[in-house]
Amino acid sequence: MRNLPPYARQQILEHCVERFRARHGELAMALCVEAGKPIADSEGEVTRLIDTFKVAAEEAVRINGEVVNLEISERAKGYRGFVQRVPVGACSFITPFNFPLNLVAHKVAPAIAAGCPFVLKPASATPIGALIIGEILAETDLPKGAFSVLPCKSEHSEALITDDRIKLLSFTGGQVGWELKAKAGRKKVVLELGGNAAAIVDADQKGKLDYVIERLIFGSYYQSGQSCIKVQRIYVHESLYDEVRRRFVAATKKLKAGDPKKRGTFLGPLIDEDAAMRLESWIKEAKKAGAKILCGGGRKGNMLEATVLENVPRKAKISALEAFGPVTLLAKFRKFDEAVAAVNDSDFGLQAGIFTNDLTRAMRAWDELEQGGVIVNDVPSFRVDNMPYGGVKLSGLGREGIRYAIEDMTERRLMVLRNP
Repeated sequence: MRNLPPYARQQILEHCVERFRARHGELAMALCVEAGKPIADSEGEVTRLIDTFKVAAEEAVRINGEVVNLEISERAKGYRGFVQRVPVGACSFITPFNFPLNLVAHKVAPAIAAGCPFVLKPASATPIGALIIGEILAETDLPKGAFSVLPCKSEHSEALITDDRIKLLSFTGGQVGWELKAKAGRKKVVLELGGNAAAIVDADQKGKLDYVIERLIFGSYYQSGQSCIKVQRIYVHESLYDEVRRRFVAATKKLKAGDPKKRGTFLGPLIDEDAAMRLESWIKEAKKAGAKILCGGGRKGNMLEATVLENVPRKAKISALEAFGPVTLLAKFRKFDEAVAAVNDSDFGLQAGIFTNDLTRAMRAWDELEQGGVIVNDVPSFRVDNMPYGGVKLSGLGREGIRYAIEDMTERRLMVLRNP
C-alpha cells in the first residue's frame, strides 16, 4: 500500500466514486431495508458517501511535507531539515449502525489516500453497505491483502484492538470506546463517541422563527434521531419560549412516521426494539422526576413516537446521557451566559448550535462552549464531510474529515542534510 504512488491512490478512489454513482439506487435501498432509514435519508447518505470519496481523491495528491530551517544557532550552520509524511501502517476500523455507508467512508477513504492497509469491522446490524464498498474496492488495483471487511460480533474483534501489528484503531460508537482505548496498547486511537447536542435560540430570533423551527425539527428527528449530533436539548430565551414551544410541538406532531421505503416518511423505526424500550424507560423516568411530556412518548415495537419534554431534571438519563432517538428537551433561559453554562453542563462535547444575529455572542459561544464544533445559525446536526469533526470530554478523541484523518494515518519522518 505504501508503495502505491499518490496518483494511483487517487485513481482507485475515483473508480469508487463512479461505481457508487452507478449503484446509487441499490446502495440506498440496501441501507433503507437493513437499517430502517427513510429512503430520502438513505439516498442522502449515498450522496455523502460519494462526496467523501471525492474529497479523499483530491487529498490523495496533496499529502505534502515541509522544509525546516534548522540554522537557529551557529552550531547548526549548514544543516537543513526535510519532513515527509509516511503511512502509519495497518489500521483497524470499527463502525456503527447509524451511518453504515458514510462513517465507513470516513475511515476507508482516507486510509486509501494515505496508503494504509486496513481491516474494517462494520456494525453487525448493518454490514451490507460495507460489503458493497468492499466489493467495489476489489475491482481496483489495490494490492492483495490491502483491505479486509469482517462482519462479526464485537466479541470476535479483540485482535483488531490488541494486536500490535495494528498501528491505528479508529472507532465510532458508544462509550465502550474508552475501554477499547485502554486495551489498545501503543497504537494510535481515534474515538468518535457521540453526544447530547444542544441548540441555543437567542432573543433576537423572533423574526426568523419559521427558519429556526424548521431546522430544529430536522435536527431533532432526522433519521429518527439516531445520530450523535441530533438536537437533544434546546435552550430558548424566555421572551420566545412560549411561541417556540407551541410551534415546535405542533410541527413535531405533524411528522409522518411509518414504512421507511415510502416517500414522505420522515420517522422510521429505531434499529431494534431494545433501543426503543430503553428510550421509553428514560421518558418514564423523567416524567416520574417531574418532567412534562408535551407530545409523543408512545412506543409500538421499535417505533417510538417523536417526543418533546420540558422541565426535565439535569440528572435524568434523557438529559445527561445520549438519547440516540426521537426525543427532544425544551428549556428556557434569561441571560445568554446561563444558556452557555447549561450547554456546558454535560459530560459530552461534540457539537452545539446557536441561532443569533449578534456576532459578539456567536464569537463568545465559539470561545466558551466546550465542544468540538460550534454551528452558528443552524443546528449542531450540520456536517460537511471535509470539515474537522470530533468532540471533547466523553464525546471522543481526535478528528475525522478527510484531511484530518490523513494526519492521524500518517506520521512525520525527518531527514537532516548537512552541507559541509
